[in-house]
Amino acid sequence: MDTTDTGETVTEFGSDWAELTQECLINILGRLTLEHRWSGPMLVCKPWLQVCKDPCLNSAFDLEPLFDLERPFESARWWTPEFERRIDSMLRSVVHWSAGSLKQIRTRHCSNQSLSHVAQRCPNLEVLSIKSCPNVTDSSMADIAVRCPMIRELDISYCHEVSHESLVLIGRNCPNLKILKRNMMNWLDTSEYAGVVPDEYLKTCPQDGNSEAAAIGKSMPNLEHLELRFSKVSAKGFTLISVGCPNLGYLDLFGCVNLTSRDIENTTSNLKNLKEIKKPNFYIPRSVFHSERYGHWRLYDERFQTDVFRI
Repeated sequence: MDTTDTGETVTEFGSDWAELTQECLINILGRLTLEHRWSGPMLVCKPWLQVCKDPCLNSAFDLEPLFDLERPFESARWWTPEFERRIDSMLRSVVHWSAGSLKQIRTRHCSNQSLSHVAQRCPNLEVLSIKSCPNVTDSSMADIAVRCPMIRELDISYCHEVSHESLVLIGRNCPNLKILKRNMMNWLDTSEYAGVVPDEYLKTCPQDGNSEAAAIGKSMPNLEHLELRFSKVSAKGFTLISVGCPNLGYLDLFGCVNLTSRDIENTTSNLKNLKEIKKPNFYIPRSVFHSERYGHWRLYDERFQTDVFRI
């Protein structure tokens, strides 16, 4: 304590935050996002670094705030090997620090190696969202399916190297799966990806939507939420989903041009829990109208509602 000129006593509070108890630091750092913890507190001092490694702060790996959700492909650097290595490094660290308690992963551009590491160390994983991972294949997804049976939410949108075989394995081994997001890139108009997503990757976009639909319908009976944006699924495949997944309450079919309004109406009539459905309505730029691809003006059929079909 110090004494002022007037004789008042002033208490001097310690300003060394490193002396805070672990419980206090966990309470404080737990309010920060993963990104903020990595860019600040971990660099302050050793005590803070050690607290950031506590398992209770590493039950979730969420990097989605790093990405612009409205324009998920806008940064070309995300598609580079360097960025993938950075994501892998962070994911491996969190997996190690979690001591098996990691339950949620939301990231992009990770690799097969880091996902296999997750499968080996995180048996309690419940949420796996790995959109836009060009180097994730059926190999690591097989590891996830076998070793992580608690998964209830899976997002493998824009993962072109993941096939229907992975969907079958996930369905068979993860009975708690309620949410599946398997959206594709807009193959009708690739201009939004120009200069960002590598051309060779765009060309690998899965073509057989019915194989994936069959895998979903036959192995995921407890699904409640399904997203298939720009899938090439046809009425035949969609029927398999409708019959095999009777509990569906949400369906996103935006961009599924092989489905007509009649197909959707007839097929979903047995889905008693269906509360919301996004139909394949979208704006097609004039530039995509090629007679050799679409049969000239035969696109004017019932699959497009005239109020949204603008040329």
